[in-house]
Amino acid sequence: MRSPWQRSRIVPGSISIGLYNELALRCGGSRANDSIMKSSRRKFLTKTSLGIGVFGLLDNSLLAAEVPKKMTFLKRQPRIKLGTVTYNLAKDWDIPTIIKNCTEAQFDGVELRTTHAHGVEVTLSKEQRVAVKKQFSDSPVLLWSLGSAFDYHTPDQTKLRKDIEATKEYIILARDVGATGVKVRPNGLPKEVPVEKTLEQIGRSLQELGKFAAGYNQQIRLEVHGPGTSSLPYIRKIMDVADHPNVGVCWNSNQTDLEGQGFDANFDLVKHKIFTVHMRDLFLEEYPFRKLLTRLNEIDFSGFTFAEIPESADPVRVMKYFRALWLAYQGLL
Repeated sequence: MRSPWQRSRIVPGSISIGLYNELALRCGGSRANDSIMKSSRRKFLTKTSLGIGVFGLLDNSLLAAEVPKKMTFLKRQPRIKLGTVTYNLAKDWDIPTIIKNCTEAQFDGVELRTTHAHGVEVTLSKEQRVAVKKQFSDSPVLLWSLGSAFDYHTPDQTKLRKDIEATKEYIILARDVGATGVKVRPNGLPKEVPVEKTLEQIGRSLQELGKFAAGYNQQIRLEVHGPGTSSLPYIRKIMDVADHPNVGVCWNSNQTDLEGQGFDANFDLVKHKIFTVHMRDLFLEEYPFRKLLTRLNEIDFSGFTFAEIPESADPVRVMKYFRALWLAYQGLL
């Protein structure tokens, strides 16, 4: 059973004489000197006439004065969440390292890309999946997404069916380890097939997967990816064919976002379906990252923006700089 000292979180010797004297005077006791403060807990209680009842007299302002607050110029907490993809910054990190580094850099979550050192793959046993889930649930870091490399543009129908079924296994894995969805992708437009037919095929595949994922409370997140298929008008057509609430877009911050009628027009095509976001190095002047974050806040986006950045010999420091610029671009710092 915890003592009153433990319940109050006050330990003699851990408070200043000034605070002690304030408590003592409120309870009719006497002021202390250094010798009293160095005395044992029993002598401390005896000399000050302070019993258990004193702890009910403590007010928050008094205790707060003893705990120095970390200075910050952050205007408010961001609505949008920040995480990292293990590609490529964290590709060699195991799960404890991912959690440690994300926590230190104040990153909220992670997308685990397949084949990386974290080892979260469909080959995991039931017990291993439970262990992965527990590691993240016991930490402040969210396992938000599993990043697969499955695609559905191939004209080879046998390979297509194989990829769809493999994605279903990945969806089950995501549920088992506590993630909320799976990232998939198109990876090009086969020259021998009409574009419309390929887009239709990708959309139908995603619809099937969306229905399956719904049964496991998971999302399918289509990365804006690949030659031709990274065109936002094409991504919109795919979403229209898929037509499922569990199927959405992983905005990928490509230069192709600026083509055609421009960034805003392309963003508007899929803004209602953006589930997650990948972001490259924010210092790149070739891409309007500030505008992207502005538009995301305008649509009340509260999901994850994931840093998808290169490896570094000083990764946590890089992550901290990334977060600072990410906050600054939102006018929060």
